[in-house]
Amino acid sequence: MTRNRRKVRTGLVTSNKMAKTIVVRIVRLVRHPQYNRVIKQVNSFKAHDETNSASIGDWVRIMETRPLSKDKRWRLVEILKRASSAPPVPGGEAAEPAPPAPTQAVEP
Repeated sequence: MTRNRRKVRTGLVTSNKMAKTIVVRIVRLVRHPQYNRVIKQVNSFKAHDETNSASIGDWVRIMETRPLSKDKRWRLVEILKRASSAPPVPGGEAAEPAPPAPTQAVEP
């Protein structure tokens, strides 16, 4: 007997405040059937994180599984990209230091 193909999604962790549970936000672009415009659809899934290893801002891959609780039907497969541990500095990218001015050699 073979196991059915399970759905796999990639998303951003938006919450890890629950014990062994993360909330993953998945964004997808779909074309509106009537207006033919591309619109953004956002879904949030609760996923099981056995080791509490995922943190807010991590990109993760989750897989469909049997119902684990009232709302949890997904489990964490892997963490694709870790979020930076340091909080972002407001205006940090705009305030980069200027490159040093070139020095001219003085000949005697």
